[in-house]
Amino acid sequence: MHGTPFISLMMTPTRYKTEPTRRTPRIVLEPGRIFILGRSIPVNPGEFYRPVLEWIINYTRAYKHETRIEFGFEYINTSSTKWIYNIIKEISRAKEMTDKASITWYYELGDEDMCELGLILRSLVECPFNVVEVEGMKKYPNDPLFTGAA
Repeated sequence: MHGTPFISLMMTPTRYKTEPTRRTPRIVLEPGRIFILGRSIPVNPGEFYRPVLEWIINYTRAYKHETRIEFGFEYINTSSTKWIYNIIKEISRAKEMTDKASITWYYELGDEDMCELGLILRSLVECPFNVVEVEGMKKYPNDPLFTGAA
């Protein structure tokens, strides 16, 4: 093989984004940032979250830089919780990621159920994981704190 350079097939996935609906969260997946915020009660959680999990799997294999991971749910059903756990577990499995990733779980002021869920998920993974109470998450979904515009 003369003159042909080796080209890696492990490329960082392109950006993936969904806008929120009454039943599904806003999702922004891009190099350096994984962001899921809103209500998660999709009719078919597998259909909704499978592309997200596939993106995460490809991302953890290809991207080895700092990554800010943010979750915040107004409400999340049991089926969605299983998918979020699988996403967090996939991130935690990638040893290169756990050294450079930080997970933040936002929950609305006074929402003890979301706080407890964040604490449970934190206990199941080996990755820096902060549980943060915020005021106004439901009222201001376009706030720079949650959209990354800040």
